[in-house]
Amino acid sequence: MSIVSNFKETTVRRFLLGATALFLCAASAVFPAAAQDWPTRPITIVMGFPPGSGTDVVARVLQPLLDKALGQRIVIDYKAGAGGNVASDFVANAKPDGYTFLLGTAGTHGINASLYAKLPFDVEKDFTPVSTLVDVSNVLAINPKAIDAKDVKDFIAKVKAAPGKYNYASTGNGAGTHLAFAEFVAKGGLDMVHVPYKGSPDAVQSVLNGDTCCIFAQVQIAMPQAAAGKMKLLGVSTKQRVPAIPDVPTIDEAGLPGFDSYTWFGIFGPKGLDPAVAQKMNLAIKTALADPDVQKKLIELGNTPRYETIEQFQATVKRDRAKWADVVKTVGAKVE
Repeated sequence: MSIVSNFKETTVRRFLLGATALFLCAASAVFPAAAQDWPTRPITIVMGFPPGSGTDVVARVLQPLLDKALGQRIVIDYKAGAGGNVASDFVANAKPDGYTFLLGTAGTHGINASLYAKLPFDVEKDFTPVSTLVDVSNVLAINPKAIDAKDVKDFIAKVKAAPGKYNYASTGNGAGTHLAFAEFVAKGGLDMVHVPYKGSPDAVQSVLNGDTCCIFAQVQIAMPQAAAGKMKLLGVSTKQRVPAIPDVPTIDEAGLPGFDSYTWFGIFGPKGLDPAVAQKMNLAIKTALADPDVQKKLIELGNTPRYETIEQFQATVKRDRAKWADVVKTVGAKVE
């Protein structure tokens, strides 16, 4: 082989090696090696409601299965306040490295976009939808000592007989419990005072104390109080009865025809989350929700397990944002 040929071969080889190295560097920037190995350390799920709230109960049921499916520990971080907006803002500004997620709701990503005059984030553009977890029904729960109603019709009659007398609690401005009750008040032609609290525990306690007469509570939160005789459940907010409390009628059948209100919980990542990481988390959620014991626990708590692909969840957020905008407009709710 001539010296010239040898030189050309060496030059070509070096060029190819250099080009390959540049390609790999570029590829690693677009498809980080971290995405292939993810997760390598504990994952934090942030929620905008306090310990003991409905989101917390669902998260605790799923936590062990997600730990197992991902091979890493799930850490719950509570950042309650402003109807879940504090947590949403935190995750919207988090590094999209796959180690910070949000447990959001139809309230945080459907209602709040219309309820609040201004938000520091966009509920669609600043997040990566991963998957829904459950559909959640609310139930009209009363303190019989504060308002002695035997059923939904009797409740409506008593409230109408005393305009402005009765206060209802919610888990916060813009929460599903707030909008569901506001819609109930509007459709029933009632005059009631809304008293928002910072999450389920405080809101429920206000009803038990008699500071408020009633609440649209998530079924899983209201059931223990009803079992203890401290609350009376008059009607569920969905069109169908809830298997966990089969004897409680729907509000639609019990006195307010056409009433149907429910919410969902789901997992979001920050904007810019690697699609491969989002898909891994989505599949881990699918695995957890398919577990028979998890399904049984969630149903017993009054929830309906609901898995969606990333694309389906993205469509759900867009659709519910429009739906709740109409509800907010109808009831005239607004938070500055």
